[in-house]
Amino acid sequence: MAIFLFLFIVMPIAEMAVLIQVGGMIGVLNTIGLVLLTAVIGAWLLRQQGLATLLRARQRLNSGELPAREVAEGLILAVGGALLLTPGFITDTIGFLCLIPGTRHFFAAQVLKRLVISGQSSSFYFRAGGGDPFGQDPFGGRENPFGQRRPFERDENGDIIEGEYQDQTERDHDRIEKK
Repeated sequence: MAIFLFLFIVMPIAEMAVLIQVGGMIGVLNTIGLVLLTAVIGAWLLRQQGLATLLRARQRLNSGELPAREVAEGLILAVGGALLLTPGFITDTIGFLCLIPGTRHFFAAQVLKRLVISGQSSSFYFRAGGGDPFGQDPFGGRENPFGQRRPFERDENGDIIEGEYQDQTERDHDRIEKK
């Protein structure tokens, strides 16, 4: 609830105060021009950085890796782009921080620290944080689809054991062909 209070009441008031201060110093038209200029530069930077992140995600997918970092960066880019389109200098500053590669990588690392990502050949799920914030079972009382251990967890020696499998179940069309 406090975040909504901040976003919808405190932030607009702070933005108006800064805009009035800047407008008093450089003039109304210059302030409007500066706000529009930051939006144009932000849109250009968003396009450039977004395409680079999309290409990295595609490369990771093609190599069989989960592009978790690129997905987190994509979300941060989207937030940064939305903040740059919002008129105001405070949101523009935060938006530019989201678009600069160094700070974006830092923000993405912080987001990924709070996510638990697990995968399996046929499905995957992710859970934010260490537990369910609402105190409920995330599987609704059903057994965890991965059993007691999560895939890609390290064993007691700290090793990750990889392997391949082949489905040996007999299907209807296999039984028909045998007859």
